[in-house]
Amino acid sequence: MKVLIVEDETAAYENLVDIIREVDSDIEILGNTESVDQTVKWLRSNPLPDLIFMDIHLSDGSAFAIFEEMEVETPIIFTTAYDEYAIEAFKLNSVDYLLKPIKSEEIKRALQKLNKWTRTEVVEYLTRLTQLSPAQRYKDKLLIPIHDKLLPVKMSDISCFYTTDKVTKIIMKDGKEYPYSKTLEQISSSLNPVDFCRANKQFIISRDSVINITIWFDNRLLITLDIETPERIYISKNKAAEFKMWVVQDVE
Repeated sequence: MKVLIVEDETAAYENLVDIIREVDSDIEILGNTESVDQTVKWLRSNPLPDLIFMDIHLSDGSAFAIFEEMEVETPIIFTTAYDEYAIEAFKLNSVDYLLKPIKSEEIKRALQKLNKWTRTEVVEYLTRLTQLSPAQRYKDKLLIPIHDKLLPVKMSDISCFYTTDKVTKIIMKDGKEYPYSKTLEQISSSLNPVDFCRANKQFIISRDSVINITIWFDNRLLITLDIETPERIYISKNKAAEFKMWVVQDVE
């Protein structure tokens, strides 16, 4: 059996490889992709594997975006560290759904399940798989690591995300600032676009925090938030019209 592993965490990938080899030393690991984009390119340019182990949360977004880009014609075992989807639905529509940390007996059970499938069952499974992607769900809270603790904060209490010199900060509506290890690109993919907007290279801002918009030179927009920001926030001329529509959009 030839296997592709879709996983963006090195430790998790290495752990999964060790367990797979422990369960069946004849399984060949064809490769490891870490993002939606990498996975789509790999599947389009390589012979199809017999099985894919796929983490749901990838470096550039949800793995379900892969199914929007192409038809996946290979059985999948989903893996994730977060129990936030309907597990029973995934177990019905996929080979299996494994929560991290993954155990060897769980992989053994999943492989046994796959080996029992007839060709007809595999075809039916692949048909269901294209319909598996759930409606996009966005978090209403964020966990911020502070020393040896995790601070839960409401997304509605965040005024903006700011980055400079490769350091990202979360700035709250009460003015408090917290360091955050993710880049703005990583953060942006997990935010509800109704509530947050990538203003420029330095800022992601909350719609509820915008209190003033000034038309600046060259038709740029100068944005004032409900807190003092480390530097001025400008929206480029090219993005100005889209930004103004975003600010005043109706939300059901």
